[in-house]
Amino acid sequence: MGIRIDFRGKIRSYAFPARLEGELIALFEDNVDRVISRSRRSRNALSIKTQEYRLLNVCAAVRELRQEGGYAVESPWSIRNKHVQWLVDNWVRKGQTAGTIENKLTYLRAMAEFMNKPYLVKTLAEYGDRTEHGLVRHYVAQEDKSWSGNGIDIDAKIKEIERTDEWVGVQLRLMWLFGLRVEESAKLQPGVAVRGGMLHVERGTKGGRKREVLIDMPETQYPLLARAASLANPRTGSTTPTDYTLDQWMSHFYEVLRKHGLVRKVTGCTAHGLRHEYLQGLYQRSTGDAAPVKRGARLASREVHEEGQRVVARAAGHSRPTKSNAYLSTYAVQERLSKPVVKPGQAALALAAANGNKSHAALALGISRRSLYRLLDSYAAGDQS
Repeated sequence: MGIRIDFRGKIRSYAFPARLEGELIALFEDNVDRVISRSRRSRNALSIKTQEYRLLNVCAAVRELRQEGGYAVESPWSIRNKHVQWLVDNWVRKGQTAGTIENKLTYLRAMAEFMNKPYLVKTLAEYGDRTEHGLVRHYVAQEDKSWSGNGIDIDAKIKEIERTDEWVGVQLRLMWLFGLRVEESAKLQPGVAVRGGMLHVERGTKGGRKREVLIDMPETQYPLLARAASLANPRTGSTTPTDYTLDQWMSHFYEVLRKHGLVRKVTGCTAHGLRHEYLQGLYQRSTGDAAPVKRGARLASREVHEEGQRVVARAAGHSRPTKSNAYLSTYAVQERLSKPVVKPGQAALALAAANGNKSHAALALGISRRSLYRLLDSYAAGDQS
């Protein structure tokens, strides 16, 4: 058995009625560190972080049902489909993203498994129209989320941030040169993380999956690691300053980024874009060509491309090469996105301009004849857009 969180204390902090509190404690007593995922490859015990996220999200959902939904939930076993539907509707009303809602459903699904109710929690798509509510989630990059792809001079921007807070700047540079996530950068112990020409990323990783990142740009990576080590917290060895807890530091970190305009609505990217930056650069160093999301030319060798995907996936800490598509995109997706969006009305006008010649009309619109036929059928059916 691995390490378990103090689930009793956390549940009691919600001040639920005695029966509800007792049944939640009993439920988590038997299941707090239980692995539910059927696709999980790691044999490690469930991480403390996952245990905590699962517990807190379940308790928060129950509290929402009681306080915001007006449901007198007295037992986790009394939760029904209508309650989950209300929760999803409430999260959509609050403008939460598809990823956030899907994560919450995952935690509720785990609770349902604990209670032997595997069909209680459905997929997000079964609770509403994902397109209508802006909840379509892409697992292949549709756009370039890197800083350079959004017109940001990375070095200049980080220097600007370093004038506000040097520690934030160093953590951003670690993300840029090693592809770290925000929490990984904050928890990195640069004084002990370098071994055998590799950066060992072991703390703050997603799912507790450790990984090694090759130091293949020593002229820039080693000086950065030395600088990070000089700023390291003398007590923990991490890059989080002494006066902050991790939660306090994360709040401060993101506040500094907001101050410098690094929010998606302003610049089109976030700190995580530096991870994209590194992984796209790694792909280019591995294959000699830009990533598909950079509108790179299609590689002549499929084997070279697939090896590039494997290199990126390993550096990112993913087990499957196709996971790299979240950073690189694919040639097929980029080709589709590069094609013009043609509406039925435009197709009809183009056909008229081509004197009824469908081949000429399709060529003028930059689409296939098959696509033109579909658009004309829609136009004939009454879609005049």
